[in-house]
Amino acid sequence: MHNAASVSASLGSMGLLRLVGVTWSWSLVAGLGVYLGTKSWKYFYIAARTAKRDLNGLYVLLRVKLALWRYVRSASNIPSIFAQTVKRHPNKPALIYEATGETWTFTQLDQISNAVAHWARGQGWVSGDVVALFMESRPLQVALWLGLAKVGVEAALINFSLRCDPLLHCIGVSGSRAIVFGAELADAMLEVSSSLSQSMVRFSTGDLSVEHLASLAAQPLDPILAAAPRHEPSPCDPPKGMNDRLFYIYTSGTTGLPKAAIVVHSRYYRIAAFGYFAFRMRSDDIVYDCLPLYHSAGNIIGVGQCLIHGLTVVVKKKFSASRFWEDCIKYNCTVVQYIGEICRYLLSHVWEAFTERFGVAQIGEFYGATECNCSIANMDGKVGACGFNSRILPNVYPIRLVRVDEDTMELVRDSRGLCVPCQPGEPGLLVGRINQQDPLRRFDGYANQDATRKKIAQNVFKKNDTAYISGVEGKAGMAAIADPAGSFDCSSFLQNIQRVLPSYARPVFLRISPHVDTTGTFKIQKTRLQREGFDPRLTTDQIFLLNPRAACYEAVDEALYNAIVEGRMPL
Repeated sequence: MHNAASVSASLGSMGLLRLVGVTWSWSLVAGLGVYLGTKSWKYFYIAARTAKRDLNGLYVLLRVKLALWRYVRSASNIPSIFAQTVKRHPNKPALIYEATGETWTFTQLDQISNAVAHWARGQGWVSGDVVALFMESRPLQVALWLGLAKVGVEAALINFSLRCDPLLHCIGVSGSRAIVFGAELADAMLEVSSSLSQSMVRFSTGDLSVEHLASLAAQPLDPILAAAPRHEPSPCDPPKGMNDRLFYIYTSGTTGLPKAAIVVHSRYYRIAAFGYFAFRMRSDDIVYDCLPLYHSAGNIIGVGQCLIHGLTVVVKKKFSASRFWEDCIKYNCTVVQYIGEICRYLLSHVWEAFTERFGVAQIGEFYGATECNCSIANMDGKVGACGFNSRILPNVYPIRLVRVDEDTMELVRDSRGLCVPCQPGEPGLLVGRINQQDPLRRFDGYANQDATRKKIAQNVFKKNDTAYISGVEGKAGMAAIADPAGSFDCSSFLQNIQRVLPSYARPVFLRISPHVDTTGTFKIQKTRLQREGFDPRLTTDQIFLLNPRAACYEAVDEALYNAIVEGRMPL
């Protein structure tokens, strides 16, 4: 009887899909999925509701996977894929720099990156060496990492907001032999110059006086590149393929020092291609990229559409809410890229109000991290969703939300020692099964092996498997500070963190306590602090809010608390 019901459900799903216009081939796939699933009528109901979305996701997945398979077999890499793009669109605008209006065609981008490659080889750098790039967003940043990649040198893309110790950490953890910095960041470089190794070669791009160059022991890069050959360099030796390192992108560093995430060539292609196919972009689209190019969203999802698919990308030096739509109109942009809070800067109530107010035809959201193997995407425009996991063919893309102990943030295990899946509506950690032979499921980790090991869990889906753990990194929230002497000074604290931390890593709230509660094993009792949040009615501790406009921490009383909760006081 059970098998009969499963067969009936399978045939019914096939008929339903044909009724709504899905082809026979996809209907057969869905029908088979229904049969091999839980073999229940509830499963049939879920499959009927989600089949069109899931089959579209499967189509995108297979298309990207097939392309990656071809590129791996042909020993391709990102520079060779870009070379094919140049042949298709030699005179088409590739990158437009909003700050100056300068336009680079695909041929020009190729030639300038060739000049970078010849310069790098002239420095004696070889395949596997690392060069740090520290500059505000500009087309040259793309030409630099792309040109370095042509001779096998890996770029470390450093956040231009970093200063002092975090900056030194990022340069050091990558093992960079040299650094190229923008003239606009000369002061930041001066702060750390004496702490850098004397063997580290330094180059500057942009207008910088001879005195500044001398004080930083730096050479001007622009005239060197202008005089360098522009023909294609000879291939690097040993050659780099799709599973070799391309460059490093750093984590945000909101919960510690930034980690250098390894981006291999296949990961770059996969992220860019998923964005292109999942959100139905076209080669004649023009992308407005106002995100920093040290970030995977700006440099891979944005610029990747240029390098891989031949789209024109408008590079914005820094995001500006007041210039956003003006820029889009000026450059006829058809695709706008955003992340995190950008849409809130443009309109305080997002999604439906945003689409209605600005006439946006399609919103495609996704969740992921540079290094993760469990990215998800909202391909069908369901309001509020950042992605989905197929109920028809869950093993095609094995990801899962699993339970965690909220006190310890450790994974909850069942009697077999495996992770416990979350029920609908239950919060948990997103994990993705690791398969190093599959470009879509591999986890390349970080430059630091200890950091890599901490992101891998054992025995997650089944015995002896491994999975990537997504974690809880995000916007800095509250810092709880023990002050038994009552001498804590908010003003001096703010001055110190402004000097060494980027704005996104500074605590939004401070909680000043006479002491910090611990468990019997001396672990901090974070659960109570999380539960009480910033409500002054629940604690006698002092709570402060960082007011960025006033550039100070303000005491949170009941009136300010209500203003925050009601949305009258933005965070």
